Amino acid sequence: MKIRVGQGYDVHRLVEGADFWLGGIKIPHSYGAIGHSDADVLIHVICDALLGAANMRDIGYHFSDQDKKYKGIDSKILLKDVVKMLADANYTVQNVDVTVCLQAPKVNPHIPAMKSCLAKVMQIPEEDISIKATTTEKLGFVGKREGVAAMAVALISKETT
Repeated sequence: MKIRVGQGYDVHRLVEGADFWLGGIKIPHSYGAIGHSDADVLIHVICDALLGAANMRDIGYHFSDQDKKYKGIDSKILLKDVVKMLADANYTVQNVDVTVCLQAPKVNPHIPAMKSCLAKVMQIPEEDISIKATTTEKLGFVGKREGVAAMAVALISKETT
């Protein structure tokens, strides 16, 4: 069996009045992330970690922010496409581990709903998805509530003969 690991990192700016999508769910808050898609930073880092593990470049390569068809797209669609790309290359997602850096709102109450959503999209058990959240103790752009950052690690495997 061939085992590979990949990592992902992403940042999105927060602005007042924007929808806040995180882990495939809409979180009620007065600020939200902005980007070319729905700006779901958590899904974006999972995509990058999976693509990196399979040596398939990154999310921007496959879903360019210069392509109008991805404007405002639901990031769950991108994640589903990434999982299919891996399956087409005979890779299986073993697990993902994500850390979200966000001063507010609190992420912990939403983690069960995010895990449930992501498990359905990736077609893996919830127990294979870890989501953690932290603040930056009011330091930097995250601490000043100007943005959200996330990082992920993914493990994939392929049967070899």
